[in-house]
Amino acid sequence: MSLDIEQIALHQLNKRDEQTLDVVLRDTLLTPNAAVDEMMAELHRVYSAKSKAYGLFNEDSELAVALRGCRKGDDDFLSFSRAATGRLRDELAKYPFAEGGVVLFCHYRFLAVEYLLVAVLSSRSSMRVNEQLDVSSIHYLDINHADIVARIDLTEWETNPESTRYLTFLKGRVGRKVSDFFMDFLGAAVGLDTKAQNRGLLQAVDDFCTEAQLDKNERQNYRQQVYTYCNEQLQAGEEIALDDLSEELPPWNDKKFKEFTQEQGYQLEETFPADRSTLRQLTKFAGSGGGISINFDAMLMGERIFWDPATDTLTIKGTPPNLRDQLQRKAGK
Repeated sequence: MSLDIEQIALHQLNKRDEQTLDVVLRDTLLTPNAAVDEMMAELHRVYSAKSKAYGLFNEDSELAVALRGCRKGDDDFLSFSRAATGRLRDELAKYPFAEGGVVLFCHYRFLAVEYLLVAVLSSRSSMRVNEQLDVSSIHYLDINHADIVARIDLTEWETNPESTRYLTFLKGRVGRKVSDFFMDFLGAAVGLDTKAQNRGLLQAVDDFCTEAQLDKNERQNYRQQVYTYCNEQLQAGEEIALDDLSEELPPWNDKKFKEFTQEQGYQLEETFPADRSTLRQLTKFAGSGGGISINFDAMLMGERIFWDPATDTLTIKGTPPNLRDQLQRKAGK
């Protein structure tokens, strides 16, 4: 599966002081070669493997207007990227966590789909030993930890403008969410809510099991089947397809799972991305807070683990050996 670079531009944002970001703009596009191809293949791989949020352009998005003009040939890709980098600098400079970095714009094709990927990549220092066994420092792009990244599915955007998922972006973890300023730069709003879709699926599964009056073991087996299918899709980088999932599951009174979701109005998309943390709830109970972290298999509820909602008390019968050993040693002091 090859990634074909159509056009790629690099620019630089340098932090001069707490209030100022300087822009260094290239005068030419980057010429694709083996190193550039390897960099983009790695960036595509890392980005595709991360959990992403979905969005769509606002009607007044300056970037969308400029990109549409570029696609029509009103402007060239280099000029588009230079102007966009200036707007990105202006937006990023509003936030104290702004550190600058290499700004990358890449128009590429992968599996017959056109993409525009925009990223701000940080540099890291490391050490190397050369052939003469001398030690020197080197700088490299920290692609694995890139979190200021967005990708526009140009094919989806242009063929299905009503879509709520042609734009994806990473959710940052620095101060105010990095995604906030990036969404302002893109002129975009949140689109498809992946977590809400996954939560809706879990609710539909529980309600279907209740409607079918499944006993505890049958209910757990049903949830496990759902989890197995969804996890396989997640591992393969594919989306959950409601039709395919429904075919995997046994019907109730000749009613398939998809029919049930439609009749009950769960508003699930035909296909949607799997959310790992939400799907884990199909087979696990987990939570943390106040110095306590608990994680156990759902099948243990009512057998070895009991919850009393009146007193909010969790009773565990049979502790794990390593925990029991720690408790015994503590009690023996």
